[in-house]
Amino acid sequence: MILLALRQKGYEVIEAENGQVGIEKARKILPDLILCDVNMEKVDGYLTLSSLRSESSTAAIPFILMTGLADNAGMRHGMELGADDYLPKPFTIEALYAAVETRLKKAQTLRDEAEKKLADLRDNISMMLPHELRTPLNGILAYGEILSTDSASLQPAEIAEMGQIIHESGKRLERLIENFLIYSQIELIGKDPQRMGALRKKQTQFPRKIVEARASHQAQEAGRLTELSLDLTDKPAAISEEYLTKIVDELVHNAFKFSKAGAGIQVTLAPSDKMLTLTVADHGRGLGTEHVTRIGAYMQFERKLHEQQGLGLGLTIAKRLTEMHGGNLAIQSEKGVGTTIIVNLPLATSPAV
Repeated sequence: MILLALRQKGYEVIEAENGQVGIEKARKILPDLILCDVNMEKVDGYLTLSSLRSESSTAAIPFILMTGLADNAGMRHGMELGADDYLPKPFTIEALYAAVETRLKKAQTLRDEAEKKLADLRDNISMMLPHELRTPLNGILAYGEILSTDSASLQPAEIAEMGQIIHESGKRLERLIENFLIYSQIELIGKDPQRMGALRKKQTQFPRKIVEARASHQAQEAGRLTELSLDLTDKPAAISEEYLTKIVDELVHNAFKFSKAGAGIQVTLAPSDKMLTLTVADHGRGLGTEHVTRIGAYMQFERKLHEQQGLGLGLTIAKRLTEMHGGNLAIQSEKGVGTTIIVNLPLATSPAV
């Protein structure tokens, strides 16, 4: 009856006689929606759902469970496994149509949003990547050519100035390439359970030393060492020194980059019961709410209003690294007031091996 009703509505429907066959067909066909009984032979609805949710190719397919035993415990169990909806038997044809149409519309909305994000990503990359690579490269090539062809006519001060510009351009290019490589690396690690497990076993015994050293280095690089304020309390954290260094570098670098000289930068480190909280606060131009929600790789804001370098990778890398270690990163920002980044990292639960 369900098969006939859905076909009458114009849907292409494929039937499977039990959970095992259903799993095999779903893997092969990749349907737009799955309706599944809870009580079935060989593999029940819960195991069918769990199996399909565990595979990347079928994990996002909308899944509706159908049962005549729709008690609260069973419904909660199904939802915990990832069911999108529950149809308690007996149900009307209208209820069936409504459930199917709702889930298909929601899935289409999610696909449309993903496509828009992908299109935005393509646009941002195509517009910004050539600029970000060419700008420092142009400086290196132009001044390198002058030094190689006209060095005899240049004064020592002029040579030193050109050498400084070449050095700064090279450092900018190095940072850009390094962030590309790190971003690619952490995305690969995030898809490998074994490497993720190994990652979370790493520890930093004295995070205060790392935070103090890297924040001071970034302040010195910006020529604003006197504007840096530190309030740091030590406690071992469940993150490697390498990745903690990267998080601090990116957040403090951004704080100086997006605030004017004279505006102080505050960096604090404070442990609680289970977390170590790193806070970086600036008094720069800040971001609007709509921009905070769109923070991501290759994302810049108001480029026409503000000269801005970088692809937005730094903050994304810090966020991904924090989440991969079981922590979270929050952004509090107000236009014209400033931005505060709060990173919560798990404390180390056992001595480092």
